[in-house]
Amino acid sequence: MALFSIEHLKKGVSRREVWAWAAFDFANSGYTTVVLTAVFNAYFVGVICQEASWATLLWTTIIAISNILAIVFMPMIGAAADLKANKKLWVVLMSLMCILGTTGLYWTGEGTIALALIMVVLSNFGYNVGETLNSAFLPELAPDSSLGKVSGWGWSFGYCGGLVTLGISLLIVSGMQSRGFSAQEYVPYCMLVTAAVFLVAAAPFALWVKERAVAQTDAQFWSLVRQSRRSLWETLKSLPQHKNFAWLVASGLSFQSGIAVVITLAAIYADQVMGFSAAETILLVLLVNITAAIGAFAFGYVEDRIGHKNALMVTLLIWIAMVAVAYIAQTKALFWVAANLAGIAMGSSQSAGRALVGVLAPEQKRAAFYSFWNMALWVANIIGPMTYGTITWLSGNDQRFALLMTGSFFVLGLILLLPMRLKRKGTN
Repeated sequence: MALFSIEHLKKGVSRREVWAWAAFDFANSGYTTVVLTAVFNAYFVGVICQEASWATLLWTTIIAISNILAIVFMPMIGAAADLKANKKLWVVLMSLMCILGTTGLYWTGEGTIALALIMVVLSNFGYNVGETLNSAFLPELAPDSSLGKVSGWGWSFGYCGGLVTLGISLLIVSGMQSRGFSAQEYVPYCMLVTAAVFLVAAAPFALWVKERAVAQTDAQFWSLVRQSRRSLWETLKSLPQHKNFAWLVASGLSFQSGIAVVITLAAIYADQVMGFSAAETILLVLLVNITAAIGAFAFGYVEDRIGHKNALMVTLLIWIAMVAVAYIAQTKALFWVAANLAGIAMGSSQSAGRALVGVLAPEQKRAAFYSFWNMALWVANIIGPMTYGTITWLSGNDQRFALLMTGSFFVLGLILLLPMRLKRKGTN
């Protein structure tokens, strides 16, 4: 079956448009892969902070700050985007913010903690908001029967973006290391590459994705902010009438806490515990992106066949197995097994969650519901890494024990999915 097959799209949606929508996942995945997962996080701990005992905790704190800002502002932006039907404009603006923040990381080095903090907060805030509103386009592109497939297309294509950006970074790191250059000299170039790939790959979204929502008001922005606060409050009050969505949010809050640990601390764990070099870590994450792309694409079809809830539960079982394998791993080979289990589970679990929101969200409040969903994920992005960072600090940098505790997030997330009751067609 052809990728981006027209039979899985809503009437009036072209292959080019859904490709352009998926290209945005391609664009921003390079940012998360290189800055948050594989390169800059380890660079921050090892070079900028000179491996200080508090460095891991400080990194998780920086990520937490950017997520707190997203929690504060995203509900207002999401509701305003619903009312004005201008999600696309916000996606473009937030993409430029992320690109500029990533470019700013070029000038970081030993001791530039303040500059790194500002640029990471700026870029991660832009990434968070842009990704949220891009996700809100999904129900406009695909019918309920194909939400899993189309969401999986986006996630899998997105991991290809991570592969491209990380692959170029690996060439830079390997080439410059072989000539005796240090991380402080080659990591900045990785940041420029990441920003450039984001800019080029996001262009199709700006050119070809259509805004199909209809504006509900002619009010000015600050008036919309006030309306958005009321909309957020209405969404909160409506949760008892959307019990399945409430259970999904609770589950997502838990399992995303675990995923956030893997995304933001994998390179640090590989470096500090397993003894991976910078090139080995990049190669590890590079190949994990391949398994993540395969997992997201394949699970999209599985999800539409066995149901969104069942597919998500399967991915959480894989996450639990990953934590168990990584905890007992004493060799790099066994850690590779754990890493690839994480890859399979990562793309599929995030894709399944996004598709479920599309099924459960009321048509006229999709951006608001996606904002609420992502707000829960951002809270999780604070809870998970901060829990991990705090445990390592209190336990004398026992990162293996901290990883074991991460497994409890996936177990709880699985338990919280059990009360969900979806009708066959995915209504709530």
